[in-house]
Amino acid sequence: MSNEQENENGDNPKKYRTPDGIPADIVMFTLTKQERRSSTKSLPLFELKVMLVRRRSWPFAGAFALPGGFCQENESLFETASRELKEETGVDGGHLEYLGVYSTPGRDPRGWIISHAFYALVEEAVLEKRKAADDAQAVGLFTVEEALEELELAFDHREIIKDAYRRIQQQMLQTTIAKQFLPPHFTLSELYQVIQTVVPDFEELNFIRKITSTRSRQGILEEVRDETGKPLLSNQYSQRPAQLYRFTDFTPQLSIYT
Repeated sequence: MSNEQENENGDNPKKYRTPDGIPADIVMFTLTKQERRSSTKSLPLFELKVMLVRRRSWPFAGAFALPGGFCQENESLFETASRELKEETGVDGGHLEYLGVYSTPGRDPRGWIISHAFYALVEEAVLEKRKAADDAQAVGLFTVEEALEELELAFDHREIIKDAYRRIQQQMLQTTIAKQFLPPHFTLSELYQVIQTVVPDFEELNFIRKITSTRSRQGILEEVRDETGKPLLSNQYSQRPAQLYRFTDFTPQLSIYT
């Protein structure tokens, strides 16, 4: 049956107005790392950054925007986001999650365009490589503060970045999403620093004791041991060797009522 024909209910699909376009926009987060200049061993400086692309044409020519693209008829929105993520970074798969729909009238001067936003967690080396491969004026890695407070952003992308930042902060405290920013084996000091980088006001003086002994958290992490069962230690960022840990596949079911 063509679009000009009525369906079995007597409706003609042509009488329904459809959006002029449905893009998938992606907030790509990474943690950049910079070694400290110090005579003693210490953890590097981490910063949470987001990748933005400078627009070359109308609308908002010259402004920075989130990477993304329009959904094709033969793909789902998640497939669009996955395709765009791969095109922009070379990453096939990885941590990609749905954020929400943005449909405020007038959000896009090109017409009735409803955007579905996603967020991705990407390794620093991948985004740095993408940045180096293009004109430095076209692609940039910016701190969340720079993106929200200093840059001219296209469309409603400032709102999308704010929402994505809130979501990743929430997940950092309620899930094991920190594993996306850590090597397979890490110290608890490294884990604490990753959490605090994403959630600056996070402070837990008894972090190590709580993360290793609190019943509701037991099973999230496990000590790394060699083939003989001996604990594996690291002194890469400390004078005294520290126990290495790794995340398990266990996800606790937490409740605000327990």
